[in-house]
Amino acid sequence: MESQANEVELRALFGGRLRQNEPLARHTSFRIGGPADYWVEVESPDEIRCVQEWARDQGIPLYILGGGTNVLVSDLGVRGCVLRLGRSFAFLEWKPNGGCTHVRAGAALPLKKLVREAVDRNLTGLEFAEGIPGTVGGGLLMNAGAFGGELADVLVAVEVVSPAGAFERLPREQLRFGYRYFDLPCGTVVTSAEFVLLPGSPSAIRARCEEAKAKRERHQPRGFPNAGSIFKNPPGQFAGRLLEAAGLKGYRVGGAMFSTQHANFIVNLGGARAADVRALMLEAQRRVREQFGVELEPEVRLVGEWRE
Repeated sequence: MESQANEVELRALFGGRLRQNEPLARHTSFRIGGPADYWVEVESPDEIRCVQEWARDQGIPLYILGGGTNVLVSDLGVRGCVLRLGRSFAFLEWKPNGGCTHVRAGAALPLKKLVREAVDRNLTGLEFAEGIPGTVGGGLLMNAGAFGGELADVLVAVEVVSPAGAFERLPREQLRFGYRYFDLPCGTVVTSAEFVLLPGSPSAIRARCEEAKAKRERHQPRGFPNAGSIFKNPPGQFAGRLLEAAGLKGYRVGGAMFSTQHANFIVNLGGARAADVRALMLEAQRRVREQFGVELEPEVRLVGEWRE
């Protein structure tokens, strides 16, 4: 591919997969978000490189969007280009390795599907992720976890396209993870991840999955669009308990409201704007800071152009 791809060449290559002024509310679990200047869906590492080169030549930012969970897109949208991995990045490859099994999962694969496939094969290690929304790639970027487990615990390596367009395989020992954190250079596109899983008791594996599912159903809101947990848990504390103690359950701005079921979730009751959600977040941070001396850190990522 030519490194100086212009927009005409890009349109010839991608056809309908390249769109202008694409409403991002269509692509987020919150059902909130203004338009992206450009939206493109890619099906190969070569196509990723082509878009990277084009964005660099045009001097515009490039943002990678996964399943659209755990993000709040501005009402003003995203200036630049939003890149999304297509169906060819939603694969699964299983390979026995001694007493364990390695699975290579495409970054666009729904995390729930990876968990279900592992359970069907009587493999243990991912039960904690039962019910976590979004894709494998998106889950990695936030080191998704619950109930004492996280993706970094079972990760072997990731495959990426670097900001310079190089295809690389990065082993786990070279990567830095933290609580809901993955230290990855800006502009890097994760294309797949390899995990290691162990054989286990089918009944025990299914019981752990059912327990995780039951906990989610008891504590997490259903029926309204949301982006998952809004704030990270402070060290030694639970954000939901602090928010509830601050009187935020049911607190509403416009079409957005702190869930009456779990205070660390904001739900879109219908027609909510990103500004409504942002106002709730700022009010929550203020109350918890003033009442408890704790600074809440957002878990949801703010994306796009904001006026503050």
